[in-house]
Amino acid sequence: MPEFKPGAGVWRQRIFTIIFEADTPAGKLFDVALIACIVLSILIVMLSTVEQLDAQFALAFDALEWSFTALFTVEYALRLASVDRPARYARSFFGVVDFPAVAPTYLAVVLPAGEFFLVVRVLRVLRVFRVLKLMPYVGESHALMRAMVASRHKITVFLYFVCVLIVLFGAAMFVIEGAEAGFTSIPRSIYWAVVTLTTVGYGDISPQTPLGQVVASLIMIFGYGIIAVPTGIVSVEMAREARSDKRICPGCGIGGHEPVAAFCKDCGQELPATKG
Repeated sequence: MPEFKPGAGVWRQRIFTIIFEADTPAGKLFDVALIACIVLSILIVMLSTVEQLDAQFALAFDALEWSFTALFTVEYALRLASVDRPARYARSFFGVVDFPAVAPTYLAVVLPAGEFFLVVRVLRVLRVFRVLKLMPYVGESHALMRAMVASRHKITVFLYFVCVLIVLFGAAMFVIEGAEAGFTSIPRSIYWAVVTLTTVGYGDISPQTPLGQVVASLIMIFGYGIIAVPTGIVSVEMAREARSDKRICPGCGIGGHEPVAAFCKDCGQELPATKG
């Protein structure tokens, strides 16, 4: 653990240990309590959208919502106060996730109802995104996120290849089937290609000619193979991530460092000493 300045540094280190280090008794208790609050706040938001319940328990829902908002605001402030580089943490993935957990409630206050009622309603529903705050507490969520980030270039190339195929298949079916079978335009044919390639198969458009049915069969078979590719790409990165170090940087909150690393690969902050 890096050295902290006397005075304020002591409580910062203590708060950091409780919030970010889940292997301590205090950290485990904090995580369990926070998870319970997140789940309850999401449940309140969902129940408040039921008109009958909202009419009967509107005041209770509002009181609970403000209580949860105050709690998450304090938690977010403590996270920023406990890390060495608050601005960097605020721009990180989980720092960005924490912000929508509190912002909609405050925004709904400053926006007038009237003509902006729909906007206020959207802000209320946005509170459901607090479910994203659960991600740091779902076992390997950090490892999964790092694996997805590490494989983003390969997945991007793969998605580009899939988009090219969809456009080609859609254009081909537009020529083969034509408007009589429902393929009235290339965009509508591309929509059919997406539905078919992903093996969803709504059935609102279907090929009628033998050649079109052959092409559709090839797309369906090809779709089964395509589904497995992103899984394999991410699985390789997850296996690589499993062999990396588990220390969390006190400066920006990320992990996945090399076992011999002394400093964070992202922000350069000194890392805690390797346990054991």
